[in-house]
Amino acid sequence: MTTDVLIIGGGVIGLCIARELAYDHSVTVVERGRCGMAASNAAAGMLGAQAEAYGDDAFFRLCVESREMFPGLASSLLDETQIDVGLDRTGTLLLNFTEADIAARSERFAWQKAAGFAIEQLPAEAVRREEPFISTDVLGGFYLPDDGQVDNRKLVEALRASCEMRSVKIIEGTAVDRLAVDSGKVTGAFARDTRFSAGTVVLAAGAWGTSVQAGFELPFLIKPMRGQILMFRTAKRLFKHVIVGPRGYIVPRADGRVLSGATMDDAGFDDSITNEATAHLIESTAEISPSLGSLKPQEAWTGFRPYAPDRLPVLGRVPNAEGLILALGHFRNGILLSPVTAKLAAAELRGTGSMPTGFSPSRFYPAAA
Repeated sequence: MTTDVLIIGGGVIGLCIARELAYDHSVTVVERGRCGMAASNAAAGMLGAQAEAYGDDAFFRLCVESREMFPGLASSLLDETQIDVGLDRTGTLLLNFTEADIAARSERFAWQKAAGFAIEQLPAEAVRREEPFISTDVLGGFYLPDDGQVDNRKLVEALRASCEMRSVKIIEGTAVDRLAVDSGKVTGAFARDTRFSAGTVVLAAGAWGTSVQAGFELPFLIKPMRGQILMFRTAKRLFKHVIVGPRGYIVPRADGRVLSGATMDDAGFDDSITNEATAHLIESTAEISPSLGSLKPQEAWTGFRPYAPDRLPVLGRVPNAEGLILALGHFRNGILLSPVTAKLAAAELRGTGSMPTGFSPSRFYPAAA
């Protein structure tokens, strides 16, 4: 099979890139399982560019840029596919339960306020008015009006539908095991004895990104970091915002589902639900809302976050491999970073722009130092 662009990986990153490139290229997506059923399916869908930021750096700015692309993406997908991806920009509340919480977060968010990003410190009474079902122990909180959430599973559904409408060829249940390399140029890939030929290969295989045999040295490893999530259900929606406590978060959906996350451990590709993680998530949920934490979880699942050695995305061309673009290592922010990754990958491939140098694979090569 021959295509202009071969994308290895059919998660939210791969599908977003495929959708963008389908305007002017023939595109094939090859997915080892079912599209969007790995980390993209397991995520909570938080768009927490500010909530998870610890400094005004290139990564923070990338997250903010991508967050601001979601209204346009959601509108475009709705027009094209009639699928509502559940974009909710009600905002995120970070709760304080101790004076130490207040001090740490005041210091942490001072630079955001100074840089002009929307953030508001709220007293306990205002927080309780906004969210009457949270713990009465709350001392106050910080409100981030521009952060929010998207229904990640609806997003995957809409992206796939859009790709199919744009004639992207999607091949599932096919694990690419090695790249095809000819005189230093990547010319496609193999899935056992099946060859896919392409002018450009985009490796967007999430936690499996460096499991594909490259045929040349990649001086870094993408590791799977297991995350576990619980799902509670209430008769109606009780919470308006994404709510972050000191030890966990809850993400309310419009239909009464509430996701509680998230844990992280280095367990390889073991997808077990552990008693320790379940206990931790119930405890952190009860800290935020005792009434919610007292309910029995309705469902639990795991996902594998793709973790690069420096916790940053790996985006761009590889120095020793013409014809290959990497879109790996999104770790905790794959949903959030999907639209900006697609924009940057498309510009790189078309020659109309380039990936930010701070996220280039070159940083792992000795010559880069």
